[in-house]
Amino acid sequence: QVQLQVSGPGLVKPSQSLSLTCTVSGGSITTNDYYWTWIRQPPGKGMEWIGYIAYSGSTYYGPSLKSHTAISRDTSRNQFTLQLSSVTPEDTAVYYCARWRGDIQAYNSWGQGTQVTDSS
Repeated sequence: QVQLQVSGPGLVKPSQSLSLTCTVSGGSITTNDYYWTWIRQPPGKGMEWIGYIAYSGSTYYGPSLKSHTAISRDTSRNQFTLQLSSVTPEDTAVYYCARWRGDIQAYNSWGQGTQVTDSS
């Protein structure tokens, strides 16, 4: 059974960078047709799709965040990382990592979610 675990700071200073890591167990992040995705939910709002890194290593970002978002991976550790530069109060949210399976067109595995708050 694949499991995803998020780690990283819960409090970020304004203008600094946010870095969150999702560690995957029970499956490989290089498995064909899987997309490793970051999603967040700001307070009082719905889910916001951030972007993904695919099984191939290619990345794709949501248009509202792509200017200061980077997703990378470490295949030796079976991890993928979200980096968000120049953090503002608008970036305060609960952040999730998830697996989207292209073969069945569904998210079928989620991390626990972690609260990230801009210190300002």
